[in-house]
Amino acid sequence: MKTALGHLSLCLLVLSASGFPFERKGSTPPGAKEKRVQYAARDDVNIIAHGLLQLGQNLKEHVDKTKVQMRDIFNKLKAFNRSMSDMGKDSLRLQARALEMEDREGQLLNVTVELRDKAEEVQQERRTMSERMSRIEEKVDSMLQGDKGPDIQLVLEAQSRRMEELAERVRLQQDKLDKQSTRLRTLQSQIQRSRPRPEAHAQNSAEEQRDSPVEMAADCHQLFLRGETTSGVYTIQPLHSEHFNVFCEMTADGGWTVIQRRQDGSVDFDQPWEAYENGFGSLNGEFWLGLDHIHTIAKNGSYVLEIKFSDWGDDSASVRFPFKLGGKESNYSLRIPDSGTFSTLESSLGTDAVLGLPFSTSDHDNDHKVDMNCAKHLSGGWWFTNCGRSNLNGRYFQSPPPKQRHQRKQGIFWKTWRGRYYPLKSSTMMIAPADIHKLEKPTGS
Repeated sequence: MKTALGHLSLCLLVLSASGFPFERKGSTPPGAKEKRVQYAARDDVNIIAHGLLQLGQNLKEHVDKTKVQMRDIFNKLKAFNRSMSDMGKDSLRLQARALEMEDREGQLLNVTVELRDKAEEVQQERRTMSERMSRIEEKVDSMLQGDKGPDIQLVLEAQSRRMEELAERVRLQQDKLDKQSTRLRTLQSQIQRSRPRPEAHAQNSAEEQRDSPVEMAADCHQLFLRGETTSGVYTIQPLHSEHFNVFCEMTADGGWTVIQRRQDGSVDFDQPWEAYENGFGSLNGEFWLGLDHIHTIAKNGSYVLEIKFSDWGDDSASVRFPFKLGGKESNYSLRIPDSGTFSTLESSLGTDAVLGLPFSTSDHDNDHKVDMNCAKHLSGGWWFTNCGRSNLNGRYFQSPPPKQRHQRKQGIFWKTWRGRYYPLKSSTMMIAPADIHKLEKPTGS
């Protein structure tokens, strides 16, 4: 801009020096020769015109640059406003969670006090019964020494009835104590799930369990029944199997063995058959437990499979099936019994797996599509039918997803929830003994 102004000033000076055409009327004396009107040289005019054009061009470039800078500033302001809004929402959620944790801690404190009172009552009952038994023995001894044989039977019968009444009262108190203990353990589990848990604690638990001479648990639910209430990595040993590590999701009602988790795309799930058979990933992040390990756990009883998934709007849904998983000879075929009433959400897997679905990968094609390898056409390994209903082991796409449809259908999808071309944000698959199935069946939100 300054250069353009300099050029224009130089042009004006040249023009002044050369002289513009001018004419003064009445300034020529009579009889004097009239002077010829002078005009600026053509080159000077060209210089001025060129300077003006260059000035206009520089002004236009300056205006364009200013517009771009203003647009960048507006975009940054919008992004800043969105960030501030998100931080405000996160702050509100954290405050609500803190209040919820305070309420639960208050409930836990009340239950602890109540349990302490109940325990003191039981101990007092036992002391009372012990004292009465001592008095009975003294009376029996005195009666035997005084030869009051006929009265002894009556006294013993009365005392026996009294002891039965006391034993019944102790049993009732014990039942109440057991119920309160169960409630306390449930509240403790809920509070522990609400707080972040260092990975080191879970690993230490697994190491302590491996060092323990007690027989290892066959799955996470057995660990829960033995008193473990914290989610994390543990070591299990199913029947007739070697021990191995798993991630246990401990809930208020039981322990679930997690067999798959997708959450951030940190692990590539487009793996060959051998990887899906043996497992891959990190138990504290994204992973696939392995078809062989899943079969080893589930073959020794009746198990249920629960699947949870969420979208990029933070909505979530879940389904739960009783299932059977075949071994290597059946290509780890998944079979879900026909309930006769599969919901729309369940039908993405349940309907196709009634007769059994073998597992399929890009290098081990076992799907029902005759002219296509579904694992190669989509991505990852799954119990495919004709490539269309579900695949939770597909490619992980960050939001927003790709615009091309053929790429979006390679993602993680559950067709009857968000559609085949909507890549999901997360998914978790976990199994537990069928005894836990007495809980209310999960539904989509």
